[in-house]
Formats: sequence, C-alpha cells, structure tokens
Amino acid sequence: MPYFLTFQVVGWADVFSRKVYRDFVLENLTFCRKEKGLYLFGYVIMTNHIHLVVQRKDGKLSEWVRDFKKFTSKKLLKMILENPQESRKEWLKMIFAYHAKFNKRSGDMQFWTHENHAIELYRPELIESRMNYIHDNPVRSGIVEKQEDYLYSSARNYSGLKGLIEVDYW
Repeated sequence: MPYFLTFQVVGWADVFSRKVYRDFVLENLTFCRKEKGLYLFGYVIMTNHIHLVVQRKDGKLSEWVRDFKKFTSKKLLKMILENPQESRKEWLKMIFAYHAKFNKRSGDMQFWTHENHAIELYRPELIESRMNYIHDNPVRSGIVEKQEDYLYSSARNYSGLKGLIEVDYW
C-alpha cells in the first residue's frame, strides 16, 4: 500500500535552499529505490520539507522511514557543519540544538521532526490527489508557474520531461 509522507526540518529551517543538500536527498532516494526495496512514486523537495509518495516491496515502510531519517539527518548535520560555504552554520546549529533539548533520543542536535504525517493511500483517487498536491507545492509557493518547471520534483517525470532521478510510475 502506498503512503504519503512529509519529512519536515525542525524549526522549518530552510536547509534545502542549498543545492548540495537537495542533491544528497536525491542520491539517497535513488539508493533506496535500487537497494532498499522502495517504490518511489512521487516526491518534491521544498526548502524546509520533503513530500513523498512511497511504498516498500516488503511492506515494512516504518523501518525504511526510521533508517532513512536517521542516516540522512546524521549526514546532513555533518555536511552543514563541515561546509566552508555554509554562511548559516551557527544559526542552523542553534536551531538543531534547541530542538534536540526537547527530545532525549536526538543527542546534541535534531534535524528532522518526529512526525511523518503518514497517510495510507488505499484508493487510486487518493494517490492522484496527493501526487497533484506535492507537484503543485512549488506552484503554490510561487517558485514556478508550472509543476514540471520545478527541478526537484517528480512532476517532470510525469509530464514527459527528464527528471533528476527515476521514479516508479503508479
């Protein structure tokens, strides 16, 4: 069964306004498709959150979510703190440390919120409405005029253009 998921950066910090961090997420989604049994039907990477429509071949989506968020948060925190071009390093560090204080499992810094807003998409109309919702996100945000103009979204794949990564068409 496919699910609609949202992964949100703590404090709505605009981490993904930087290409290097968006590209890292795409690399990981590609790896998960090839190696972790993930069906990636749709995605969009906005500045402070990611929407996905995904399904696991073995049905164990919660394990994938846990592992994906754990791996990407550790790596993204390291990338941010060690990036000499990152002008917002201290500000971001402050946000991540602040949010970690309220969660014993986070350690010194927390990247993702714990809520995934998982919605089971048990009917084709639900999949279609969620896919349209995620593809329309950059349009509603005023970033692009048309869904397929946003590079970091599967809308390109579905409109016949070359997407940045492959997706599994539903």
